[in-house]
Amino acid sequence: MRTITKDFSPLYRSFIGAEHLASLMDKASRAEKQPAYPPYNIEAIGEDKYRITMAVAGFLESELDIESHENSLTVTGQKATVDTDKDRTFLYQGIAERNFERKFQIADHVKIISAHMENGLLHIDLEREVPEALKPRKIAINKKDLLEGEVK
Repeated sequence: MRTITKDFSPLYRSFIGAEHLASLMDKASRAEKQPAYPPYNIEAIGEDKYRITMAVAGFLESELDIESHENSLTVTGQKATVDTDKDRTFLYQGIAERNFERKFQIADHVKIISAHMENGLLHIDLEREVPEALKPRKIAINKKDLLEGEVK
């Protein structure tokens, strides 16, 4: 398979004050391949609300760890070793119960709201909370009173 490399240096010249955006794109293009396990969905469930759903069948809540650090979300699954597995003989084992680590890059001002398990699916709810200072605002154009003697 052919690897395509992109040069993001023009973004550094044209995005004044948004260098972090260009560096995130550069970082994402160089990211090492993650395994396909466990499968997951990312969905928009409302304006500025998102949900990550991961299929983690066979894992207990105590075997899962969710960690948020800066602009990164890491979900780790660590199966507890059980000695009773030695007594089991599988004719076919299609349910993967292997350890995993899945990383997601999270945009600025996106907060993890909650996480819960339901029917073998881990749901992580996120919400973008843009501070008032960063939201667009209208700037009023005030009329200046003309000084006496000026042509109107």
